[in-house]
Amino acid sequence: MKLIKVIPIVALLLVGLISGCEKDDNSLNYPEGTSSEPTSNAEGVSRNKAVSFTFKESMDPTTINTSTFTLMQGEIAVDGAVTYSGTTATFTPTEYLEAGTTYDATVTTGAKNLAGNSLASDTKWSFTTVGSTSELEAVNIGSAGNYVILAKSAINNSSTSVITGDLGLSPAATSYITGLSLTDATGYAETPQVIGRVYAADMADPTPINLTTAVNDMITGYNDASGRPNPDFTELGTGNIGGKTLEPGLYKWTNSVTIPAKVTIKGDTNDVFIFQIAGDLTLSSSIKMILNDGVQAKNIFWQVAGTVILESTSHFEGIILSKTNVTLQTGASMNGRALAQTSVVLDKNIVTMP
Repeated sequence: MKLIKVIPIVALLLVGLISGCEKDDNSLNYPEGTSSEPTSNAEGVSRNKAVSFTFKESMDPTTINTSTFTLMQGEIAVDGAVTYSGTTATFTPTEYLEAGTTYDATVTTGAKNLAGNSLASDTKWSFTTVGSTSELEAVNIGSAGNYVILAKSAINNSSTSVITGDLGLSPAATSYITGLSLTDATGYAETPQVIGRVYAADMADPTPINLTTAVNDMITGYNDASGRPNPDFTELGTGNIGGKTLEPGLYKWTNSVTIPAKVTIKGDTNDVFIFQIAGDLTLSSSIKMILNDGVQAKNIFWQVAGTVILESTSHFEGIILSKTNVTLQTGASMNGRALAQTSVVLDKNIVTMP
């Protein structure tokens, strides 16, 4: 009888012990990661890429910081900010990453879940950025570079503009150049608004063939710019680049780009900038582009599949290669070239060839 009474007691003790062990095991579960971005050993990573790490469970946000999530270039720590949302930690570098460089990311055991448990061990992975240290080649626009404004269907001007450089229109005729009060000459026309000459496809030889060549060179240059592979920067600012400082390299956006605040283009005299824009480009009213450290407008190429609008009193720098039209609103100015596969519209503008 004593043995029969002891067995239930022992059984209850065993159940309690097992239950307690299960609770202890749960409290000691190590949090784990599910993925990283960029992935381990990824190559060709955009230089404006933020680095992220996703956990399997919610973590204690106070333990996700620049001490527990780091990015290194060799022995040099990369400056940046760490944020945490949902189950994902993100490291955003303060400066753009270097071209063609390997970086090492680490999430340490200092990262803890809501139960206070740490990662079992540091999680490390590496990736390599796109590009090289060699200079980007300028876009060859050929004889299109003989013109400050070149269009295929029309050049329309309102009020009085001041244009330094030659204008060209082809295959459209002289009648599609309006608002410039042209005086005809042999093979070209003149106007007080243009410090240079005005050419159209119906003028005397050799103007027609020269313009045909220039337009073809313009299209070739557009295709060259749009076809450049391996961009250094992708979707920068999700299309809003106002307030940013742009370094030399190849930029790519799959949608439109807006510039609602001053943008600075920084580099050396020979540095090249190519901007690939699948949508429209809009420079907001009164906003100016600033060139720093010797950057030259002739080395800045804006390839735009949609329309380009420089709003009133804004200032633009660089060569526009537009598949459609370019519009300069009242008082806008540019140091560069407007090369459009349809029309260019002017309104009391200052346009100067670089």
